[in-house]
Amino acid sequence: MEDHAHRTGTAHGHAARQAPPGHAGPRTGEVTWGAAAKATLHCLTGCAIGEILGMVIGTALLWGNAPTMALAIALAFVFGYSFTLFAIRKAGLDFPSALKVALAADTVSIAVMELVDNGIIALVPGAMDAHLSDALFWTALLGGFAVAFVITTPVNKWMIGRGKGHAVVHAYH
Repeated sequence: MEDHAHRTGTAHGHAARQAPPGHAGPRTGEVTWGAAAKATLHCLTGCAIGEILGMVIGTALLWGNAPTMALAIALAFVFGYSFTLFAIRKAGLDFPSALKVALAADTVSIAVMELVDNGIIALVPGAMDAHLSDALFWTALLGGFAVAFVITTPVNKWMIGRGKGHAVVHAYH
């Protein structure tokens, strides 16, 4: 079986980089639920910061539901990618290469998370019209994050097990 760090290095046009001993990451198909949950939690943290910030800004500016949700989703992607991007840059990868790795690592995870989370907010009666001071707003938002975590974790496990998603980041940690 091919080493994860080697696969990661060549899949994105980077020179192959060996990870430190014991940190090469899982081989294809060998990923734990814990690793998938950790990757999902990392992604969820950035998404939550961006989405909450977008909701606060949109509400403060008295925007309607659609532009507020669009801003929240855009910021969820920005913050989600940023967390990975900064970690990879800290490991020494140049910005264009780090950006490619972050996009490959997080796009599917963030997209699934945002689809689920915003779908729940849209489906909870009154949540879209709730104000930041309403318990319904926070209950729907946090509940959406919780359900998104539960649904996205198996997606990330499947992707990591195939050398995709967060698996591409592991060689740089």
